[in-house]
Amino acid sequence: MKTAYTAALSMLAGIAVGAVAIEGLHAQSTPKAYVVSEIEVIDQGAQNAYLPKVTELIKSSGGTFLARGGNIFAVEGEAPKRVTIAVYDSFAKAQAARTSPEWKALAPERNKAIKVRSFITEGLPN
Repeated sequence: MKTAYTAALSMLAGIAVGAVAIEGLHAQSTPKAYVVSEIEVIDQGAQNAYLPKVTELIKSSGGTFLARGGNIFAVEGEAPKRVTIAVYDSFAKAQAARTSPEWKALAPERNKAIKVRSFITEGLPN
């Protein structure tokens, strides 16, 4: 009887380890997603009030900034005034963050502070 319990526990442990390994492999194969925003500040005071809120929202929804302002050089066409790039673990997470009720609630402040053109693009597979 003791052997049966040992075998059963070994099988359960094997299943658990296998499930964790598969989840890890799946996470590695999911391409990251990038949110690119071209920004023009139209009210600096409103922008100063908006920035901490949007920064916290992006971070709390799983986003990380890769670029935020800084130098911009136009290779073709006209360069935007300001650019931000945020990365998320997946396209679905980026899309969920940018269509969330919290994101929509910031729209009045965003519209007062900036003109923005944003899009999500999926990265290459890992």
